[in-house]
Amino acid sequence: LQAPGHHRMGMKSFIHLHVHSEFSLLDSTLKIDDLLKKARAFQMPAVALTDHGSILGAVNFYKKALQNEIKPIIGAELYLAPNSRFEKPNRREDELNYFHLLVLVRNDQGYRNLCELITASYLEGFYRKPRIDKELLEKYKEGLLVMSSCIQGEIPSHLLRGHEDKARLAARWYREVFKDNFYIELQNHGLAEQVQVL
Repeated sequence: LQAPGHHRMGMKSFIHLHVHSEFSLLDSTLKIDDLLKKARAFQMPAVALTDHGSILGAVNFYKKALQNEIKPIIGAELYLAPNSRFEKPNRREDELNYFHLLVLVRNDQGYRNLCELITASYLEGFYRKPRIDKELLEKYKEGLLVMSSCIQGEIPSHLLRGHEDKARLAARWYREVFKDNFYIELQNHGLAEQVQVL
């Protein structure tokens, strides 16, 4: 996304909204100081921190970003149960027990709601991963912006399996619940699956 109205040297700035740090275990080794140093070097006015299933680095990230004159965007890539967070089906390895869903905080209420979602994911939905479900998302939607996530997100997962009807239904649900605060995430790191989803 580009920062509307933000110009440096006559150009709009690119802002990373899907970023994992060392707090996303087994997924990233990026340190918050290095993230902010690079964002500053590229003159980015803002950057997000969206670790898997937690906001463990959020406070440190927030303080250091402000010190570096970078707007901190707090979020998380949550794990979404296919149905109820209370269901713990014994699925085969090729069946998903969760989807990824990127959630960004828009305001103070959004931060509180993200905390509620993460707490419930560990206390109520934990099954291999800390999971939420759509019931919780609808309950705690205020102040949040959601994105369809990577190829492990609900919509891309359905597309990869040839279930365009399920992908459309899922996209419709997010649009109805989150209105203008839902975005389809586009990724292309050269993976065949990403190209297929695009």
